[in-house]
Amino acid sequence: MPLTDILVPEAVLPQLKASSKKQLLRELADHAGAVLHLDSRAIYEALLQRERLGSTGIGKGIAIPHGKFHDLPKLCGLFARLEKPMDFEALDQEPVDLVFLLLAPENAGADHLKALAKIARVLRDPATVQALRQSRDANALYALLTRSPNSHAA
Repeated sequence: MPLTDILVPEAVLPQLKASSKKQLLRELADHAGAVLHLDSRAIYEALLQRERLGSTGIGKGIAIPHGKFHDLPKLCGLFARLEKPMDFEALDQEPVDLVFLLLAPENAGADHLKALAKIARVLRDPATVQALRQSRDANALYALLTRSPNSHAA
């Protein structure tokens, strides 16, 4: 599954400002709602509900908040590079500065898990992560995230 299937250029935020985890989730929900033409409050509530189960901060400054959403026809993503790293209650306690939001239809099942695995694989590649952190351009970030699968580490 290429990330071009779930991420559109308009859903890449190169310098998102947030001072708390809740504010970050609210900003992500607002942007996702605008891009996807969905209820941002419902997205926010779905993200909060998932975070209550445990942080989606996976370590090394990366978080993959995700949730299932009833009005969604297909998997959708949003990527944000934070202006300043912030506490996200990550597994390694490191502040987060790269966030990939994934929203899935309620019945996505295995596709949701495959998309999470693909996002994690892309964000495990040290060269990709370094380039994402250095870029402030939305188009460059999108290109880095969606380049051919062979160019990402397995």
